[in-house]
Amino acid sequence: MPTDEKKPPGSGFSRRNFLKTIGAGAAATGLVREVADTAVVEAASDVQGPGEISITLNINGKSEKVSVEPRVTLLDALRNRLDHTGSKKVCDRGTCGACTILIDGQPAYSCSMLAVEAEGRKITTVEGLGTPEQLSALQESFIEHDAQQCGFCTPGFIVAGTALLNTNPNPTADDVNEALGGNLCRCGTYSGMVPAIMEAAKAMKGGA
Repeated sequence: MPTDEKKPPGSGFSRRNFLKTIGAGAAATGLVREVADTAVVEAASDVQGPGEISITLNINGKSEKVSVEPRVTLLDALRNRLDHTGSKKVCDRGTCGACTILIDGQPAYSCSMLAVEAEGRKITTVEGLGTPEQLSALQESFIEHDAQQCGFCTPGFIVAGTALLNTNPNPTADDVNEALGGNLCRCGTYSGMVPAIMEAAKAMKGGA
């Protein structure tokens, strides 16, 4: 009895070819699945958390180590772990500007950035701009122009204003208003902030 089954005329299909195809397909599927599983394991090995991990942050020119969960915001790490409480937690949604800091010289909401994202970046908080014994020109100008009341939002305005003066030493009133557009003040002391920043610009140039 012949080993090969008879095929219908004009047909290229046989049970034997069918079984061979199924076997090859199963082997290929298994290979793909094995590669995919390996990729998942390799990716998982790069995942950090959910527990605390150790990171080093460059804050006001100093390296500071801190252990945080990857989900912790930079604001919470600064305030709750490293005692840099100048940046205030108000809206916690990136709308009020009270938590404004400088990241590589650019203003940023620290409540909208993860602490782990800031590793390797240059962080400047309001504490790094001046001290009670030696205020910055802008801090002194805010006092002279009574540009604060409760003071809760003031650190964010000082940082945002500093970022402006670092890039624009001759700002107009419109420039100041635009630079402060991301910061809100419930006390409404905007009328004091604009001249304070413009006077600070003059002081930084030697009073010219």
